[in-house]
Parts: sequence; C-alpha cells; structure tokens
Amino acid sequence: MKKEMTFQVFGLDCPSEAALLKKALAEHEGIGDLSFDYLNGLMTVSYQSEKIETDQMVNAIKSAGMKAKVLSADTSNEDQSFWQKKGRIIMTSISGLCLVIGFIFHLAFEKGLGSVFSTSDGGLVPHAAVIFYALAILSGGYFVAPKAWTAFRHLRPDMNMLMVLAVFGAILIGQWAEAATVIFLFSVALFLEHWSMGRARNAVSSLLDLAPEMADVMEGSDVVSKPVDQVVVGARILVKPGNKIPLDGVVVQGSSAVNQSTITGESMPVEKAEGHQVYAGTLNEEGALHIEVKKLSQESTLSRMIELVRQAGQKRAKAEGWVESFAKVYTPIMMLLSACIMIFPHFIWGGSWEEWIYRGLVVLVIACPCALVISTPVTIVAGVTAAARRGVLIKGGIHLETAGRLKALAFDKTGTLTLGKPAVQRIIPLNNHSEQELLSIAGSLESVSGHPLAKAIMLKVSEAKVDFKPPQEMRVIQGKGAEGIIDGKAYWIGSHRFLHEKKTETPQTHSQALALEDAGHSVIIIGDDSHVCGMISVADEPRTGVDVILQELKAAGLRQLVMLTGDNQPAAAALAKHVGIDRYWSELLPEDKVRMMQQLVMRWDVAGIVGDGVNDAAAMAISSLGIAMGGVGSDAAIEAADIALMADDLTQLPWLIRHARKALKTIKSNIAFALGIKGIFLALAVFGWASLWMAIAADTGASLVVVAYGLRLLNVGSVQKDQIAP
Repeated sequence: MKKEMTFQVFGLDCPSEAALLKKALAEHEGIGDLSFDYLNGLMTVSYQSEKIETDQMVNAIKSAGMKAKVLSADTSNEDQSFWQKKGRIIMTSISGLCLVIGFIFHLAFEKGLGSVFSTSDGGLVPHAAVIFYALAILSGGYFVAPKAWTAFRHLRPDMNMLMVLAVFGAILIGQWAEAATVIFLFSVALFLEHWSMGRARNAVSSLLDLAPEMADVMEGSDVVSKPVDQVVVGARILVKPGNKIPLDGVVVQGSSAVNQSTITGESMPVEKAEGHQVYAGTLNEEGALHIEVKKLSQESTLSRMIELVRQAGQKRAKAEGWVESFAKVYTPIMMLLSACIMIFPHFIWGGSWEEWIYRGLVVLVIACPCALVISTPVTIVAGVTAAARRGVLIKGGIHLETAGRLKALAFDKTGTLTLGKPAVQRIIPLNNHSEQELLSIAGSLESVSGHPLAKAIMLKVSEAKVDFKPPQEMRVIQGKGAEGIIDGKAYWIGSHRFLHEKKTETPQTHSQALALEDAGHSVIIIGDDSHVCGMISVADEPRTGVDVILQELKAAGLRQLVMLTGDNQPAAAALAKHVGIDRYWSELLPEDKVRMMQQLVMRWDVAGIVGDGVNDAAAMAISSLGIAMGGVGSDAAIEAADIALMADDLTQLPWLIRHARKALKTIKSNIAFALGIKGIFLALAVFGWASLWMAIAADTGASLVVVAYGLRLLNVGSVQKDQIAP
C-alpha cells in the first residue's frame, strides 16, 4: 500500500537540489514518485509504508546536504528558526564588510601601483588584506560550500560547485580580491533570488489570509467564537456586516450583498438571501447573515483553490523540464570547456599559465545556469497565482503553458455559450386574442408541468402578473402537450407536431412557426376546438456579450472557434450565426463530442474545450486543455477540468489566453536573455576581455532580471484587453 508524506526541505531552491534528493532517495527501496514545490521548499514522497521509515527519509535528505522535517497538519511550512530566516543576509553582509576592508588595506598597500582587478599578477597582496579577503570568502561561501561539496560527492555539478571551483582557482593564482568579490556577489545573488522567491511565496500565502480564523457559532441564544477548524457541518454561524464569511454554507436567515471577488474575481457584490450559498473568504457588506455550515474549513471552496494553486507548482510546464534537461548537459560541457581553456591554449598560442587559468575560471563563472534554472518556475507560479486572484483556477504550470499555445477552442452550447435557462422570447396572439389571454391560458395548462419550457412560460406569467384559473379535466399527452377546460371551454397547448394532429393549422401559422424554429426557438402553440389562439416561442438565451468575447478570443490569437452541441440543427445554426462561431456540429451524443475533439486536436495540434466540467468530461479528457464553467463552489467542475472559471464568466477567457501567452513569452524571453548574456561573456572571456568580477556581476544581474521579469505576472492588471498575442 502506497502512502504520501510531505517534507519541508531547508535549502531546496531549484532543480539542482531536487536532482541530488532524487539520487539520495533512489537508493532506498520502497520510495516511489517524488514531487517538488520549489517556491515553498516542499517535497512530497510516495512510498510503501512497510518498507521504509520516516527517519530513513530524513537521513537520506541530510546526506544530500539539506535538512528536512515532516510537514504535518499542525506544523507550518513557515516555521523556521531565526538563523534559517536571517542567516543568509547576515553572512552576506559580513562578507561584503570584510571585502570592503580588504580593499582598503589592499589599496593602501599598493598606493596606485596596480589595479585590484587586474587579470594577471597584480603585485603582492598585504597579509591584512588577505585575512579580510579570506573572511569574506568564508562568510560569503557559508551557504554555498556545503551544497558544492554535496554536488561534488554525488558527481552532480551545479552552480554552487562552479562558484566554489572558480573561487579556489582564483586563490591558487593569487587573485584574492577577485575570489572574494566573486563569492560575495554570488552570495548577494542567492539572497536576492530568495527574496524574489519570497515575494512570489507571499503572493500564494496571502490567499490563506482571505478567510478568517474564527467563526461566531450560535449555540441556543448565545454566540460563541470558535476556531474555524472546530466548527462542524450543520452548525449555525452569525456573520455581521463588514465581516468575512468564515465557512461555506447556506443562508438560513437574513439578506445582504456579498462581495465574492476573492473566489470569482468579480468585485460587484451579489445579493444573498435565504437559501443562497455563500463561501468562505467572501465579504458580507450590509446585513447580518445566519448561515448553516455545509463544509468543514479544510473542504471549503477557498481551501480547495489554495491547495490546487500550491499543487500547480508540482505540475511542471514543458519549459521547466526542458531547462532542467538542458542544464544537466550544459553544465558539464561548460566545465570541460573551462578545463580545455586552462590547459591547451598555453601549448598552442603560448602565454602564461596564470593567464589561461584565469580565462578558464571566467568561463566557469559564466557557465552557472542560475538564471536559466530559476526564471521558469518563478514565472509559472506568478502566472498561476495571478490567475487565481481573478477567479481563474489553473491546476498546474503545464496547463498555463498549454493555454498559451492554444490554436482552436470548442464550446459546449447549453450553459456555456448560453445561460442554460430557457426563456420566453416572443408572444404572438392570433384570431383576435391578446397576449394577456394567451399567457392566462398557458398559465392554466402549464401550471402542473415540470418541463423546462413550461417553467419558462410560468416565469413569464409571473413577471407579467397575469391571473389564471386552475384547469378542469386536465389531460397530459406525453411528448406532445396538454388539454384542459378553462371556464367551461376546452383548450390545448403543445408542440408544432401537436398542431398537425389537431388539423387546425393554417398557412399563416405554419410559416410563422417555421420562421421561429429556423431562428432556434422552441414553439408552443395554444388553441381551442375551432382555431389557433396564438403561439409562444421559448429559447435558451446567449450569454450577454458572448459575440464580443469570441471576437476578443480571435484577436488574442485563436485560429478557430467551434461549437459542439446535442441540440437540434436549427437552434445550433441560429446561435452560431448570432455569436460568430466559425463552425458547429449539432445533435451530438457524448461519444460524438469525443470524436469531434479528436479531429480538432489532429487538425490544430493544440485544441481545448469549454464546458460544464461534468457532461463534457470525456471530451475534456481527449482535448489538449479542458476549461470548466466552474460555477462558484462546483466541486465536480473543479475536479473535471484543467482550468476552472470560478464565476462562470466567459469574459475571463480572452484574459486567460492573453495572460498565458504573456507567461509563455516571458519564459522564452528569459531563456533567450540568459543564454544571450552567457554567449556574450563567453566570447569576452575567451579573448581575455572579461574578468571574474565582471562575469559574476553579469550572471547575478541576469538572474535578477529574469526573476523580476517573471514576477511581473503577479500584477493581474498587466495584460490589457487590446494586447494581441503573437
């Protein structure tokens, strides 16, 4: 039987450490899959409980040069010691201070006789300067050296190992100042990267602050404040105006406007009254609400969203896998190139050993894959977190990347492009009858029916405030309509086919009914024994502004928009023409939708589908990307799709596509920038035009630039509607 355990691993920052952990844990029988959350420093281990103990895993992690603790329900992944929180900045500051003091002694000794940063023999270095340079190296390398030693022992060269080798090489050729400068700047880079990652981590953690920790529980006539994790399902809680709702539930008393932006991204308050659902983390703005709890705190919609955002970091995008694989090959090759530059040019072109060793060390520093490795996960986490703030739940970096590569998008009709609620569209009185009379007769005959079309008519009767009488001798004809006596006169109501059977159809009624059916309406005919009294058309209305949304999707770069529906051909054709769908298929069974999606994926390579997340589950599974009209709090929708629109809001789709394409473009730009900087400085190093401190400054700068560029995605307003993706 397999189990899972999550560890907080102190020192887990990027794939280089993950590779060491994989190698260390692979030696233990019983351990299965490993997944990593670099943002929060978490590792989840799948293992067989009868074959391995927790202590064994902790010791295995320790052998990889990192410390770990089991993350349980009652421990926080932020539970770090003072040294773990502040140690890096303390040691970096000491390194910088010692470096400055060493410079002062060095300059005072030289009195202008040579440059501290010379690439050859710069003269003698005073002992006092050497002492402070050494202290700068020791303090700057405090967090670097252990990881470098672990990488060396496991024969897994990483950026820490590269830096330590460069520092030792510089010391061996007497370049103390540059050795100290390199390790200090590298320490600064690591600290700033941790700070940047911390910003992204705080953006995710801030989601936890959306729901209050305490709830006012009603116990008889008393109100008792309790921690939310102690409130049980069925309990009744009181939420006062201005307070956040602590748990998912149903309003049992009171009414108020509730701001649900934390879940849906929509800032407009929603009116809530008795019988309405409410969700943890949303804000009660006006009246007091009595709420019956329907879900435990750890099962609330908000909790599930937070957990899925956290797990998103473990579902890596293809770009992350490519970067890791590239770095695995790239680093050893660069180390070999560095060694070749140190050795062979001396015999071919001459020159001193110190000169070529120095150039080789510069190449070693340039080889550090730090900027490459760190940029992609930061970008992915920032993109997923920003989307969650808008009520777009992306269940993994790979799905964000797929959304950025979409070429075609299919839509379910009912409940997706339309509201999913049939409504009366037209009332056509005939033979001297009025609209009021038609609605009154229809109200009488449909009052006992539960059919969706009957419900639509009854809603219209209620809205028009039309009175109707209960029918006598009511008879329902299955699949056709109904008959009854109202005020002593026989009336009937039913479909166009029922009208044919009554043999009272005229050319006028026939043409009018066909015109409505061609427009996608369902036609209900009302008549008596002598003639047709009139007709009422009912149709499922398109969502407001859906035509504009589809135009924006085209502008965002989608090549084809299609509709897959089980509805009849006239209704599908009318809606497709109205909203601007490129192509549609109608009267489809679920298996037909799967076949259509297979064709779309084959035609466009990357094709997605938007549906309700339940009925379209099979088509979503075969598609490149499944997007669910989640409905706030719909567990089934959240589970079924790769992405869920929490507010059933199609206007988020164009934003999602632009946002995903921007994330993809950011990743590509970061990779190109990092490789470009390395290429430039590699050329400079080979020709002797770059020094160690210049190389590390460039590498540090590149790392900070790509991280900052990735973190821009945290600004959810950064993607404008008029921005067209490439």
